[in-house]
Amino acid sequence: MSQVSFENRTVIVTGAGNGLGKAYALDLGSRGAKVVVNDLGGAVDGSGSGSTPADEVVNEIIANGGEAVANYDSVATKEGGESIVQTAIDNFGTVDAVVNNAGILRDKSFANMSEEELSLIIDVHLKGTFFVSQPAFKVMKENAYGRIVNVASPSGLFGNFGQSNYGAAKMGIVGLTNVLAIEGAKYNIKVNVIAPTAYTRMTEALLPEDVGKLFSADLVTPMVSYLASEVCEPSHEIFGVAAGRFARIGIITHKGYVNTSASAEDIADNIEEIRNIENGTYPLSNEDELMIIQQAIQGNQ
Repeated sequence: MSQVSFENRTVIVTGAGNGLGKAYALDLGSRGAKVVVNDLGGAVDGSGSGSTPADEVVNEIIANGGEAVANYDSVATKEGGESIVQTAIDNFGTVDAVVNNAGILRDKSFANMSEEELSLIIDVHLKGTFFVSQPAFKVMKENAYGRIVNVASPSGLFGNFGQSNYGAAKMGIVGLTNVLAIEGAKYNIKVNVIAPTAYTRMTEALLPEDVGKLFSADLVTPMVSYLASEVCEPSHEIFGVAAGRFARIGIITHKGYVNTSASAEDIADNIEEIRNIENGTYPLSNEDELMIIQQAIQGNQ
């Protein structure tokens, strides 16, 4: 069995003061990681701030024999992201892995959603992932080693009522991850996405308590610790994680229907051939899809 150890590794976990982030930070700390516990200390909707949540997690890691330091910056600004990474460098000399977990909720039906509610979610989730990852990525390039675990959501991949802002931001994180995985490949930087479901303060209003008990945050942690570790092999992939189930989620395509003179009527007549994916494949770049298109066209001639 492979040993997943973080000895002499520094890991940043954002939004680590509660819920999933706290579970990740504690497990990483128990495995020898030097952990930067970032948390703004605000409410679920992003309002307020405070140092207590991050401090309590740091104290717990240290009490268990680990090393950790707190950071209270918001991920939603470039300066905040840079400060979080600088905290890792100032205290531990480098950054080896980042878990971009910080998040807030501002749910509302699409017709009633305000620009502010859209912007706040985009700023924290999508821009926050960018702002923390970019300075960390630069350090990882210099070291020719890095791991980035980005946190998306089933709401982004599959949709959920009242979460158009959240779903859009989370699917944006998938697109960002795909590019980082490509750009980081030659530097041994592996970048993956998880789409977790867990019973935390962010989801307690969405999941009944009796159901929530089956979705412990601890049941998501093993996947995060693996993806953030040196033994992680995959990159550029999405993983659904919930209730002890771990599964790859794919963005796939297939040969499809080829007709260079197709009309809208031809599409209507052949929509099932277009929709039904048989012998699907996973393109990992634009070039991969262009190759599939080329093969489909050549096979139809």
